[in-house]
Order: sequence, then C-alpha cells, then structure tokens
Amino acid sequence: MVENYAIVDETRVGIVGWSHGGMISLMNILRYPKKYNVAFAGVPVSDLANRLESHDASYTAYFTPAYHVGQTIEENPQEYKRRSPSTYAALLEKPLMIYTNTNDNDVYVEEVIAMIDSLKKHDKVFEYRIFQDAAGGHGFDRIDTREASEIRFTVHKFLEKFLTPPKPFATHEEMRKAAYFFAK
Repeated sequence: MVENYAIVDETRVGIVGWSHGGMISLMNILRYPKKYNVAFAGVPVSDLANRLESHDASYTAYFTPAYHVGQTIEENPQEYKRRSPSTYAALLEKPLMIYTNTNDNDVYVEEVIAMIDSLKKHDKVFEYRIFQDAAGGHGFDRIDTREASEIRFTVHKFLEKFLTPPKPFATHEEMRKAAYFFAK
C-alpha cells in the first residue's frame, strides 16, 4: 500500500487493529517488522487453537471452508499454528501495545493473556493493559464515553512516540474535537 501513495512517509508507518484486526496487527509487526514502526493490537485474536477450544461449534465452522483454512484443527493443526500470532512472539522487535478487557465475550481475556505471557517468556519489551469489566465489552474503546475516548487518546499518544506526526494532539480535548464534526 505504501508504494501506491506518494504522500505516505514509509519511515513512519504503524499498524492498528481490533479483534481479528488486532490479529493482523500482531502478525504484521511480528513477521514483517521492517515494514512497520509500531503496532497496537486491541483484544487481538492471538491463538486459533486456544480460540477454537473456547468457542462453540458454530464458530469453529467458520474456519473449515476452503476460502479460510479449509480443514479442521484436527486435520491440520500446523496450519492453525502458522496463522496464530502467539507462534511468532519470539520475533517481536518493534514497539507494541496490547489492550484487552476482562468482560469481552468474543476474544476472551485468557487468550490475550496467553499472548502477553508468550511475549514475556521471550523477554520482549512491550506495553499492555488489561481493563477490568470496562463498559462495552469487546468494543470497549470504540463506544462514545469519556473513558473510551481517553483510552483512544492513550493509544494515540503511544503511536505518536514512534510515528512523530507533524501536528500531534496536545490534549485529549483536542483529539475529541478533531474526531467529531461540529455544525456551526
């Protein structure tokens, strides 16, 4: 994508994702560190084997069609492992922030904690936060509350340290104003 947009400064590229997007953020920062300066992964899907064990059969069925994995985990456990960020925890070399929530009913906190523990096991330096029953569950930072907005600001400040935007937000209120259209 960077190659397609002349306005993009390839020395200042970060990646941000939530849920399966968080999984994509992790996979990219772990497997392609030369392409990114920093990553944020919110409630990231981190280990497909763990995930399939903790969800019901209807969820598992999403992975078996040919357009996805194409086989069950019993038929091809190595492919599920290959597609799991936790497999690559030892490769982390760029700044990373991970957020999760104890009342997430989709990406269970245990799955994210296992990813955090894998990174710690390999003595990786990263930031993380486990929110305790934050309003909104799985989408806790995307709802329109003061707390969620402050969480987004914290993520923004983390990314800012490594991406050095030309006009960083000085305050939380400045970011909030930029995020909403105010009619005159």
